[in-house]
Amino acid sequence: MQGVWYRGWTVEEARRRGLDGWVRNRRDGSVEAVFVGPASLVAAMLESCAHGPPAAVVTALAVMDVDSDAAKSLGTKGFRQRATE
Repeated sequence: MQGVWYRGWTVEEARRRGLDGWVRNRRDGSVEAVFVGPASLVAAMLESCAHGPPAAVVTALAVMDVDSDAAKSLGTKGFRQRATE
């Protein structure tokens, strides 16, 4: 899933919802993100990601749940954009 300004839009949307985590491009052209927060807010963010910003073309969305201990071990406070990996 990727389109014009997808990562920047993701950062704005996640911060607006008060989520922690990160987003980055992958070398294969996909976008990867980790969202940490209340389940209802994460679910709403995932629903938004399925559509993305107006210029995006989202072809698939894969979701993997991570338990709260693993999420905490990410050491992420706030939401940010990471470099491509």
